[in-house]
Amino acid sequence: MNTSTEALMQTLAATKKAARSLQMVSNEKRQELTRAIAGMLTDKTPGILDANAIDLQKMELENPLYDRLQLTPQRLKEIAAGIHAIAALPDPAGILVSSYQKDNGLLIEKMTVPLGVVGAIYEARPNVTLDIAALCLRSGNAVVLKGGSDAFATNFCMVQAMQEVLSQFGLPREIISLLPPGRNGMNEWLQATQYMDVIIPRGSQQLIDFVRQTATVPVIETGAGVCHTYVHHTAQPEMAAAIVINAKTQRPSVCNALDTVLVDAAVAEKFLPLLLSDFIAFKVQIYADEKAFELLTANGYPHLQKAGEADFGREYLSQQCSIKIVAGLEEALQHIARYSSKHSEAIVCESEETAQLFLQTVDAAAVYHNASTRFTDGAEFGLGAEVGISTQKLHARGPFALEKLVCEKWVIRGNGQIR
Repeated sequence: MNTSTEALMQTLAATKKAARSLQMVSNEKRQELTRAIAGMLTDKTPGILDANAIDLQKMELENPLYDRLQLTPQRLKEIAAGIHAIAALPDPAGILVSSYQKDNGLLIEKMTVPLGVVGAIYEARPNVTLDIAALCLRSGNAVVLKGGSDAFATNFCMVQAMQEVLSQFGLPREIISLLPPGRNGMNEWLQATQYMDVIIPRGSQQLIDFVRQTATVPVIETGAGVCHTYVHHTAQPEMAAAIVINAKTQRPSVCNALDTVLVDAAVAEKFLPLLLSDFIAFKVQIYADEKAFELLTANGYPHLQKAGEADFGREYLSQQCSIKIVAGLEEALQHIARYSSKHSEAIVCESEETAQLFLQTVDAAAVYHNASTRFTDGAEFGLGAEVGISTQKLHARGPFALEKLVCEKWVIRGNGQIR
């Protein structure tokens, strides 16, 4: 075992040991600890922003990840508010799920318990460092964080600050551990089943695929977002335009932002021009199929290209999107089934029958009727925050929040029974 691998294993062993300390902490103290993490953000804002500025200097302003990387006083206030919301949520651990007594006198109970040690690997999202750490502390889990090199100075500063809070509460600093960025030791960490209970990747499809294919530790995927909004011929045009514009332009660098607009041919000529003034203001680059290209060219849209096959099923993470005109609901459903990443999908229509068919048929973690996909978020769903948006179907789906950072344990009480 080389020196770096030995150091990694020592870190993981220390976190595993520290996890036991946290699981003995009362719900009330974990609430207090979580609130203290939120308060720390106010006290440490200048230092965190200084560290963030170091990271931002290394990234081009035009990079789609720049917005994800950037922290501001307002964003830190919002993160702190989210952490306070986490503290106020009910404890997901220690819940008695069921209890019954057998004829032989055995009392059999099922209860929720923390997962143990949670590993999180993610890219240029320093807010994730705070969200995941707070969620894990609140639910009684230790956490091993591995952020990207783009955000390392910011992450290091924030983890040090959170470790100071742990020390103030008389708890081991190793309850929150930060691994260095890069691939060194990655395989060993993803396969450290003796120390890790679950790994959660959050980022690009490439990152998620690598973790899934490499890890022997159980993996909960939080998938990339390829999100569609389908404008049905019964939609109110102004409502549909407002939803599409919000879903695309409000914050394009996040996973619940819109990537593809599907429009019924019957209303395309009337609907598409409603997007153009806002899309021009935000300089949205449109990749249009042949019919949409003709309509948008006739309306003088300046940021326009013909769409190729690769422009559908693509997560843009910037002010870009694709547009396709479809014959009707069936073609829209087929397109979504082919290209969706099963994250968030929306329909805008006035037909309740059509809406219900869409909501039942579309295979995604979140499906919307007459609303923007930008709401797929733990805080927006009243969950405080989330580790990520899970697009798989085991254990958790949708916002992977506090309630899912537990598993179940059977507790059996007897008075000498033998089998």
